[in-house]
Amino acid sequence: MTEITSICVYCGSGHGADPAFSQAATDLGRAMAEAGIRLVYGGGNVGLMGTVARAVLDHGGHVAGIIPEFLRARELMIADAQELVVVPDMHTRKQMMFDRADAFVALPGGVGTLEELVEQMTWSQLGQHRKPILVADIAGFWRPFLSLLDHMREQGFVRAGFEVNYLVAERTAEIIPMLKAAAAAAHPDQRAEKLVAERF
Repeated sequence: MTEITSICVYCGSGHGADPAFSQAATDLGRAMAEAGIRLVYGGGNVGLMGTVARAVLDHGGHVAGIIPEFLRARELMIADAQELVVVPDMHTRKQMMFDRADAFVALPGGVGTLEELVEQMTWSQLGQHRKPILVADIAGFWRPFLSLLDHMREQGFVRAGFEVNYLVAERTAEIIPMLKAAAAAAHPDQRAEKLVAERF
């Protein structure tokens, strides 16, 4: 994978206390649609989840929502996404979101967002994937978590050879360029082969 064609966005089912969070979700959704990048997300129409999905749709982009049956009513499953998949449980939802995404972005959110982000970090740390993971530190929301990761390194629980690889963006405009650069850097040989093929 050298190109980013789909991004899984993890974020809250609420809007949070800072209006900057909703603005970031709106800006990211618009940027994804304008770049032709599909949104993969949890399928809800509430909070930041609904905001980012609505922004993608409003700007002509493609949305794939994946939601477990028991959350259909609670998260008000979005009705007009191009793809809606109802799954039996959270494990199936997370696996399907992973399978359909080229990269992962964590906007502000609660415990569920944190759990999804940390799971992808863990899988990456254990060598199960090389997809870029980006923490969108909007208005400093993720700073305490990033400090905790630094603390884990300092205390010897993140050891050499088992680094936790992730990107941090403080502005929404940085997100897509950073993901594209990371994807290209992760597979330089494939990128070179593609460029040679295009020349001939």
